[in-house]
Amino acid sequence: MKYRRLSILFFLIMFVIGTDTFLVSPLLPTLTNYYKVSTSISGLMVSSYAIGYMITALIVGPISDKYNRKKILTVGLIFFALATASCGLANTFLIMLITRFIAGIAAATAGPQVWASIPLLFPKEKVVKVMGYATAGLAIAQIIGVPLGSFLATWSWRFPFFFVGGIALGLTGLIIVYLPNLNTTEKKVNSINIYRDFFKNKSALKLLFSYLLFQTANFCAFSFIGTWFSKSYSLPVASIGGFILIIGAGQFIGSLFGSKLVELLTLPKAFMYEFILFILGYIILPFSSSVIIATIILAMIYFIGGAIFPLFMSTLQAQTPNSRGTMSSLTNASMYLGEAIGGVFGGILIKNFTGFYGIATFTVIGVSLAMLLYARQGYFRRQ
Repeated sequence: MKYRRLSILFFLIMFVIGTDTFLVSPLLPTLTNYYKVSTSISGLMVSSYAIGYMITALIVGPISDKYNRKKILTVGLIFFALATASCGLANTFLIMLITRFIAGIAAATAGPQVWASIPLLFPKEKVVKVMGYATAGLAIAQIIGVPLGSFLATWSWRFPFFFVGGIALGLTGLIIVYLPNLNTTEKKVNSINIYRDFFKNKSALKLLFSYLLFQTANFCAFSFIGTWFSKSYSLPVASIGGFILIIGAGQFIGSLFGSKLVELLTLPKAFMYEFILFILGYIILPFSSSVIIATIILAMIYFIGGAIFPLFMSTLQAQTPNSRGTMSSLTNASMYLGEAIGGVFGGILIKNFTGFYGIATFTVIGVSLAMLLYARQGYFRRQ
């Protein structure tokens, strides 16, 4: 009962943080008009959150390895709830940027604690499964974050921020009641020493770089699926949203059932086969003769993506048992950095190559290099 309760709680925390990440996108046209700013700078409302997250992740990681994770998660969620709700009160563009930046800081404080806490709270045989539940929270947020923001904004653009902030505050109460104390040791280690020891761990650095390569390739593709559907299949925005929901559903299902593959094949073999299937999916994707076929292939790819993400998180956590918070923060920062880099390359490739060929090639190369780094560590041979 305790494990189930904590699994649900971690799922909900990642769902709320993920929803806030995707919440602003459907509101951009409304907010651009409300603040009377140009479209070219409206994207700062999205990037300010990501910048706050990346900067804070580098600082909070070592801190969470020195102090009680429960307290850090609680404080992070409280500030996350207040900052997100404050976005709904922002009457100027500058205040919105500040509140989004603070929300990113708070998310970077709270989110990594979930990944770092799972190996400490659950038996080893349950870790991958619970990682999958947390991943499912992010997947669901990715699926419904945009439509949820649009639906709630029918009352007011402010209401989505109040709604998410209120849910986060409620989850804070549940964390206080149900999450046990973690890292209660009195021994304190200097943050600089934590990073110094971390960067001496060559295996951890190689796997972290592998994760960065994977996410760069992954976001290069995901960020421009809608553009590809519009250009190659002449789909309207509403139809594109429906197909994206189907693709996201594949990721959600994969995150829930990926642990079954691990039980069947062992973790190293499951990881290797999922890498291979992910790559093969992108090799055949650009040749899709219709949007239906493309959507089916992408749903299968993101089913594998949902299954492989918990394996990344569990293997990276296993590399640094004494600095799980630092590793969690760095993996999250790597994801946002990969999203930024992938977006830059994807924009160039979608413009200069026919269909999805350029982006698919880039993704295949990036994921193949990530797989090679794991293989060179002998990881796929481990039992």
